[in-house]
Amino acid sequence: MQVETLQALDILVKQLDEKIVQLQDFIVVGNIDNFEEYKKLCGEIKGLLTARQYIKDLNKVMENSDE
Repeated sequence: MQVETLQALDILVKQLDEKIVQLQDFIVVGNIDNFEEYKKLCGEIKGLLTARQYIKDLNKVMENSDE
């Protein structure tokens, strides 16, 4: 069970990474219409990065609990 949970967390981190890159690319190519949209996307990226870090921290705790 523990291994499957760790694998699921890894998959989730990869999905978050893909979404972050997608949003960053959207900003970089200049598809932003206004500053409000830019702020919204930056906030979304920040939230995804925060969630990603929480998952990675949880993953470490779970890996260390196996030892």
